[in-house]
Amino acid sequence: MAECPYVLDRSGSDLHGEAENLRARGPVTRVELHGGYTAWSVTGYEIAKQLLVDPRIAKNTKDNWPEFREGKVPQDWELYTWVAMDNMQTRDGKEHERLRKLVAQAFTGRQVAKSRPVIEGIVRGLLDDLAAIPADEVVDIKARFFYPLSTILVCDLLGIPEADQEAMLHGAVVNAKTTNTAEESEANLHQWQSAIGRLVETKRREPGDDLTTIIIKATEDDQAPLTDDEVIGSLHLLIGGGTETTANVLCYTVVDLLTHPEQLAMVRSGAVGWEAAWDEEIRKDGAVGSMPFRCAIEDIEIGGVTIAKGDLVLINYLAAGRDPEKYGDTAAEFDITRADKSNLSFGHGRHRCLGPALATMEAMVALPALFERFPDLKLAVPAAELKPAPTFIFNGYAEVPLLLRG
Repeated sequence: MAECPYVLDRSGSDLHGEAENLRARGPVTRVELHGGYTAWSVTGYEIAKQLLVDPRIAKNTKDNWPEFREGKVPQDWELYTWVAMDNMQTRDGKEHERLRKLVAQAFTGRQVAKSRPVIEGIVRGLLDDLAAIPADEVVDIKARFFYPLSTILVCDLLGIPEADQEAMLHGAVVNAKTTNTAEESEANLHQWQSAIGRLVETKRREPGDDLTTIIIKATEDDQAPLTDDEVIGSLHLLIGGGTETTANVLCYTVVDLLTHPEQLAMVRSGAVGWEAAWDEEIRKDGAVGSMPFRCAIEDIEIGGVTIAKGDLVLINYLAAGRDPEKYGDTAAEFDITRADKSNLSFGHGRHRCLGPALATMEAMVALPALFERFPDLKLAVPAAELKPAPTFIFNGYAEVPLLLRG
């Protein structure tokens, strides 16, 4: 293994190419983040799966990463919020269970089923808007359909008033970028926390039938009280995790189906279900590139290296989804008939994402509806010219220009 850390590309210009370079150095390799901080990048599927449930790896980086604990990490560091926020993704043990149990109320099978008519209504409205666009006009399907679908749904789930939505969503968009300047990062931290704080104040005065109200009420629960920081941190996680992520995988699914017409024909004919296409896309191009952060709380010998106590760990979910040792020589290919579509894209173990069922519901409504309304849908540019979003945390296109009517 090379001794010098591999410097991660902040722009996320070629996440899959970078994953291959990292894999060539070993299933666990040292990387350098902006600011000179180092971490271990895990690209191997089996090792990633093992570490995701290893008790020697903590999600509470704030208390276990020495540099942060000792106040050496400035607030203007672009990944500061990924360490500092108090929510279920930055906690372990009973604290994690307490916060997860609260948020999980919105993601039960019953609650997801209740969301279907809401999703169907959003999809109909957005498709009607698209239908009014002139036939020769290029449309960014991410900006005009998939991103609004996810954001409208999340805002409905959280009960965010329309007047506050722009500020709330802007904070999530900026936080997802890994190309921010120090000034942009610090300004966004304060802006987003302020916007979420205003939502909390509004819901305390005017509670509603929404998840924000449920979370706020938990601050008064003697069994599992939440601090104000935990309320804001939980909302931060739900807004950031439920918008860009689903929209990105939906965009990848459309692009792959349009560039594999024989597979699109199989789905349209019913020979293969839409869920098979969605599951394959989640494996091949999951929403997350490398998710910050985990931290070793003991020395760990694994993958031919020693992850020392206090070291940061980045699970490269994108690399794991295309690990040839797991999926064979066709790991990088889109194949809806693939027998093994199992993946780690939503995580694994106690910290596994709560949202797969809701995301799948969105996909199962939106994808067939889009292709039914616009059967001659096609890319407006070659797929190779599509530009990535400027981040190594999330995996997505910056935009996806389409012609709706061929």
